[in-house]
Amino acid sequence: MGWIAFAILTALLRSFTDVAGKLGLKNIDEYLVAWSMFLFALPFIGVLLLFTEIPEIGPNFWIALLVGGIMNVLTNLLYMKAIKLSDLSITIPMTTFTPLFMLLTSPIIIGEFPDMFGIIGIVLIVSGSYILNFKEKKKGYFAPFKALVKEKGPRLMLLVAFIWSITSNFDKIGIQNSSVFFWAASVNAFITLGFIPVVMIFSRDKKHQIRKNFKTLSGIGLLHGLMIVFQMIAVSLTLVAYVISIKRTSAAFSVIFGSMFFKEKGLRERLLGVFIMIAGVVFITILS
Repeated sequence: MGWIAFAILTALLRSFTDVAGKLGLKNIDEYLVAWSMFLFALPFIGVLLLFTEIPEIGPNFWIALLVGGIMNVLTNLLYMKAIKLSDLSITIPMTTFTPLFMLLTSPIIIGEFPDMFGIIGIVLIVSGSYILNFKEKKKGYFAPFKALVKEKGPRLMLLVAFIWSITSNFDKIGIQNSSVFFWAASVNAFITLGFIPVVMIFSRDKKHQIRKNFKTLSGIGLLHGLMIVFQMIAVSLTLVAYVISIKRTSAAFSVIFGSMFFKEKGLRERLLGVFIMIAGVVFITILS
């Protein structure tokens, strides 16, 4: 059961990264914030590599790196495009469906499929995460699905959720054909390099922003680097769908931190989502 500790740490660090990113966005554009998560994580992951042996590279490593790396760059671009085109209230909830998509992609790509209790846990966590992420309840919980017909933003975000269900499986392939730390460093470096053209084209006054906000950007990168390492360790120990489902409990942590740091309202109303997610975790970790 050691994987659950790493998966929960992944969720916690995902939430910390979101908080740091939200604080950073007050003074830094979204392209630099997204890039910094990978760029400033590299030194941290690189240091960890110094204490591990270079692994034997398996035959599927380069395929996993190419496919996973390109797809991760693509999802970052689509993610930003989606939130730019449509309101957060109808785009962000679509990201919660990644674990459900993994019930399809994981058996096909890596031959993993959870048992019945695991499936129930995944569905509960996705449901709770959806409730937590959905802000405008007056419009009804089906508003994001109705918006799929009329708006491009939710459609793009649903595509992001589906691509994530693929990239997570390629993470496991990469780990199986190298090692946890070597894969984390490799895919992180690939994404960092792939994101350079995006920053060069869309980010303005880059040098000034980095110089003025270096501590904030490096802090975001460190948190993200830690999250990547813990996620990869967890993925190496259990089913990928379980890890990504537990990772989605970061929404519950974000509700609490949002109330603490940003005085966001609605904590009491969103506790239902928290309790549903906790029930899902119990199904996966204890009953499955």
